[in-house]
Formats: sequence, C-alpha cells, structure tokens
Amino acid sequence: MEPARVVLCLLSVLISLVSDRLVVLASFSQATDSDFTFSLPAGRKECFYQTMKKEASLEIEYQVLDGAGLDVDFSISSPSGQLLFSDQRKSDGVHTVETHEDGDYVFCFDNTFSSISEKLVFFELILDNMDQEEDSDNWKEHIIGTDSLDMKLEDIMDTINNVKSRLGKSAQIQTLLRAFEARDRNIQESNFDRVNFWSVFNLVVMMVVSAVQVYLVRSLFEDKRKIRT
Repeated sequence: MEPARVVLCLLSVLISLVSDRLVVLASFSQATDSDFTFSLPAGRKECFYQTMKKEASLEIEYQVLDGAGLDVDFSISSPSGQLLFSDQRKSDGVHTVETHEDGDYVFCFDNTFSSISEKLVFFELILDNMDQEEDSDNWKEHIIGTDSLDMKLEDIMDTINNVKSRLGKSAQIQTLLRAFEARDRNIQESNFDRVNFWSVFNLVVMMVVSAVQVYLVRSLFEDKRKIRT
C-alpha cells in the first residue's frame, strides 16, 4: 500500500502544478467579441462608438434582418474623422480596421433614404490585440520551477491560444448562423402574410364575380313583359 500512496501523492502534486500553469496561460486575452441587435427607424441614423488602442484590430460584420428591401447605409470613421469604409444600400457586410491611432472609432447605420420602413439590424464586433502591451511577458512571473517539469510552457500557451481562438471563431459562426436564420424567418413570415392576404383578396373577388354572373344570367331569362288582366 505504501508505494501506491507515494505514486498517488506524486500524481496529485504534478496535476496541481500543471493545472496552476494552465490557469495562468488560459487567462490571456486574445480577442473580445460582442454582438447587438437594434431597430433602426425610418429616416433615422444611428452611430456607435468603440474605443480602440493603436496597433489593434477591429472587425465588424452586420446584417439587416428585417425591413423592406433589407438594405442600409453603413460607414466607419477614425477618431480624426477620416472615412475608412462606406457601404450604400447593402443587406450585409464585413470590414476589418487596423487601428493607427488611439481614440473612439465611429460606425454608423443610416436609414434616412427610407421614409416608411423600419429596419432590424444585427452587428458583431471582434476586437483583437487590445491588451498586447500588458500581456507581453508577465506570464513568466507566475511560473515557478519550470525545470522540474519535462514540458515547454511556450508550446502549451500556443496550444491554449489556438484552441481559444478556434472556439471564439466557432461562437462567431454560430452567432452569424442565428442571424441568418432570423433574417430568413422574417422573410418567410412576410411572404406567408403576403400570400394569405392575396389569397383572401382573390377569394373575395371570385365570390363577387360569381354573384354578378348569377345576377346577369338570371336577368337574361326574366320575362319583363307586363301581363294585362
């Protein structure tokens, strides 16, 4: 029993050391993403602001989920007011901005060209390299006794970051698929209501035409001569 207890103790110590290092490595922030869905009234323009650091990356993807035409105007401007990207009357789009200055980047959705239809807009932001300076080599301060373990912590860090980035990409794809599904559902419901409306309208017209035809046919066979007694 004594050898078994020694082996179990060694395994528990090894697992605790590895788990501590994995927790430290997994705490690194590679990318931050967020999504938002809002209603854009007719004749309105909505702008959003995102604070960015220099030498970072901003990726934005948008879709018009509902509304006549499924289109909207879109633009991105730098903190100095320079227009970076501009889309006219599009239903979706993807843009990536490599930031060259600190400050608030502005992205706007414009529906002023429409005077009647309200639009339902979905967009997703992915921010990368936002805390690159803070994460430089600070992780090395938390690692103690690396020589006692036969492994390369750099390889573990790269593997964890790779898995994390792929999980983030998977979550992004799932979010986009949900947005596509919502837009398709809105289109199908709109088509369903339109088909029902015109079906009822055609039914009413057919009933009116049938009644008129019956009346005209009966009027042809009516004897309008006056009978004197």
